[in-house]
Amino acid sequence: MSQSKDIVLVVGGGGREHAVIKALAKSNEIAELHAAPGNGGISELATCHPVAATDIAAQVDLAEMLDCDFVIVTPDDPLALGLVDKLEDKGIKAFGPSAAAARLESSKVFAKELMNKLAIPTAAASIYHDEQEALSSLKKCAFPLVIKADGLAQGKGVIICQSEESAQLAIAEIMHARRFGNAGERILIEEYLTGPEVTIMCFCDGEYLLALPSSRDHKRIGEGDTGENTGGMGVISPVPEMTEALQQQVMETIFKPVVQEMATNGTPFRGILYCGLMLTKKGPYVIEFNARFGDPETQAVLPLLRTDLYRLLKACVDGDLHKHRLDVSDEASCVVIMASAGYPGKYRTGCEIRGLELVEDAYVYHSGTVKKGNKFFTSGGRVLAVSAQAKTLPQAIRKAYLEVDKISFQNCVFRRDIGKNCEVTP
Repeated sequence: MSQSKDIVLVVGGGGREHAVIKALAKSNEIAELHAAPGNGGISELATCHPVAATDIAAQVDLAEMLDCDFVIVTPDDPLALGLVDKLEDKGIKAFGPSAAAARLESSKVFAKELMNKLAIPTAAASIYHDEQEALSSLKKCAFPLVIKADGLAQGKGVIICQSEESAQLAIAEIMHARRFGNAGERILIEEYLTGPEVTIMCFCDGEYLLALPSSRDHKRIGEGDTGENTGGMGVISPVPEMTEALQQQVMETIFKPVVQEMATNGTPFRGILYCGLMLTKKGPYVIEFNARFGDPETQAVLPLLRTDLYRLLKACVDGDLHKHRLDVSDEASCVVIMASAGYPGKYRTGCEIRGLELVEDAYVYHSGTVKKGNKFFTSGGRVLAVSAQAKTLPQAIRKAYLEVDKISFQNCVFRRDIGKNCEVTP
């Protein structure tokens, strides 16, 4: 007797979710794919439902109405709000950490204190609850420095300050003007680290870990890494500097101690554990943890994964990840983000996207789009993620930009230097 196939719901509506859904669509264990809220591109692979990712009650109701066998919660906010906990309370299997485990991302103070306890290399930092106390501390600080909002801020709650004046403005924006809402109730003032940045994402079942290929996100809006921080403007994978020996060091000295500590504390981490690293002269230092797939790193990394993604996600929930191995392509990957002018600030939406049908040698993941009839229109700051793979990184970069140049929409912006300064190993 053949095993019945599953009904699966993916919570979210960005480029990351599009990449997850495209990978899931290859699985022969899934009967129906649903997304909430989804987007224009996702609607071609899954049935979309107009339910906000942060509407926890409505997401649970939708999962029950669809009679879901499995729900995949990918954005940070619903994880922090306990959507996985609520689904499990209803007897619905859900991929993603509990709200308690997701504190690794939802509270930078929690993560910093945990790293300090475990002696994991990370920037020295002071924590402040009071705006005036934070302002007063600047007199003793060396510049540049980094100011971080404690809570979730859509990847934009980190400000690099070159002077005392810019630090004062950053503190006022976060703690007084509440630019990031309640995320700014506490801040961290950290030392400024230098070196190449690398991201490692691992599947985790609370005990066992499997690492995906390394990646590098280009966070700043402007070429040459200038301008404001964004949610990410482009990615390359794998990162040439991340050797097997260095990867093993990161797993042994960072990932495993954190996972063991979370389990010891009664809050085992099950899901994707994301670690942003700085490769300093002293070795790898942790910049941040995320409790989910990165966006846009996922759009670069998942196309390299040959193993059935759905089986891996279920193994994380079932606690038998040790039975699985990753089959990963030896190709390189490049993603270029096409955004709306003004992002990460104010931007216009509703612009028609042209040229998608001309793309031949890459896959275009939709981040902020809506489909009306047979046409796609912009609906967000980051609009598209053009993802190309090739035998070498230079070839992947070249392919991605050749396809980007076929696509257009009014007020479109993108960086021309994604992966440009990366070393390439023979």
